[in-house]
Amino acid sequence: MRQIPVDTSTASVMVAQPPQKKIRDRRSGEIATDPQTGADLMTVDVMFALDGAVEILKVSVPETGISGDLVMGTPVALTGLVATPWENEFNGQKRHGIAFRAVAVTSLAASASQAKAA
Repeated sequence: MRQIPVDTSTASVMVAQPPQKKIRDRRSGEIATDPQTGADLMTVDVMFALDGAVEILKVSVPETGISGDLVMGTPVALTGLVATPWENEFNGQKRHGIAFRAVAVTSLAASASQAKAA
């Protein structure tokens, strides 16, 4: 499927739910892994505010791409954010949506407090 780059340069992004392991199979509890690196995948729910509209996005990111203390309300940068449309059929019902994936989610809290101190 096509991956669509998402420009976050003019958006405000902050953590809505801290990172959690991404579950590949709920029955077995298997953790999803990055196909290129083999790193465990995490999901981070973020509040994405742009032009007066706010959305909560669930972003998948390799565990190695999580940096800083990502607690609720922490402003973050999303590096390499892409959106991938998806569609599947389960038990005769079609479902569709957009999956979000980033290379890294980085806390901006430390840089914000350093800027205030200067």
